[in-house]
Amino acid sequence: MKTGIVYDDIYLEHHWKGHPENKDRLISIMQELERRGIMKELVHISPRRATAQEVSLNHDPAYVQEIADFCAAGGGYLDPDTYATVASYDVALYAVGGVLEGIDRLLNKEVEAVFCGIRPPGHHAEHAKAMGFCIFNNVAIGAHYLLSKGFERIFIVDFDAHHGNGTQRSFYEDDRVFYFSSHEYPFYPGTGSKEEKGAGKGYGYTHNEPLPAGAGDEEFERIYGEVFPRLFFEYSPQFLLVSAGYDAHRDDPLTYLNLSTEGMGKVVFHLLDSARRLSIPVLFALEGGYNLKALADCVSITLQKMLEA
Repeated sequence: MKTGIVYDDIYLEHHWKGHPENKDRLISIMQELERRGIMKELVHISPRRATAQEVSLNHDPAYVQEIADFCAAGGGYLDPDTYATVASYDVALYAVGGVLEGIDRLLNKEVEAVFCGIRPPGHHAEHAKAMGFCIFNNVAIGAHYLLSKGFERIFIVDFDAHHGNGTQRSFYEDDRVFYFSSHEYPFYPGTGSKEEKGAGKGYGYTHNEPLPAGAGDEEFERIYGEVFPRLFFEYSPQFLLVSAGYDAHRDDPLTYLNLSTEGMGKVVFHLLDSARRLSIPVLFALEGGYNLKALADCVSITLQKMLEA
């Protein structure tokens, strides 16, 4: 696949020393992509700054303004886990804009797959609430953006070790977006049980695969080699969005799953292979992953699989 990478140094400006979600995550990724010679094979995509109106496709406009004001006043902690600095509002707009720019390049057929090396992450952010290191829900806004362009069937996969409560809630009653998640359970944020399947016309379009601590390659192969393809092809989506959190890796310091780097590569392979069979665009957006080496290795494998697909 002709593969694009969305990245800009603006993403390093959201930083809080000592916090696990810091600029070193992206620095380690970019250094490893350069070291392996992968960067030169990718189409570089510069993010644009999303507008407050675009962010409001998924978030309360009053909340968007609240974040702008909070950062302008000097920042601090938005919840016990989530910081914002003077720069964070701008950086978060560029994170959203990175996904939107990636989508536009895919729709224009300039590339066939995109990896968004963005931060802050997004999948915990709710309609009017920051949480879990997340300010704006990048992938959920991307899905709303596609809906606004007339798409009728979008598939979101979230393989972060933490359940994407914000993304699930955004589309819980909507049959136009299928939300599929594998995650450690019970674990932060406490959502993502098997019983959560959607509501109203969205019933059946949320599918959770909660995993016990210690689950690893074998369990992920079952989920992504068997369960995911069945649901994916039944739904027959027009676009695949992936919340790519690499904290399911066995070396991650914040979680207790046991996925190997090779196992992560197989997960990515199944996603890309399924998208290729339907000839639909695929966009990955970075979420979690807090062991710098494991994170860099997993993103490198992801991009290598994209280039080979």
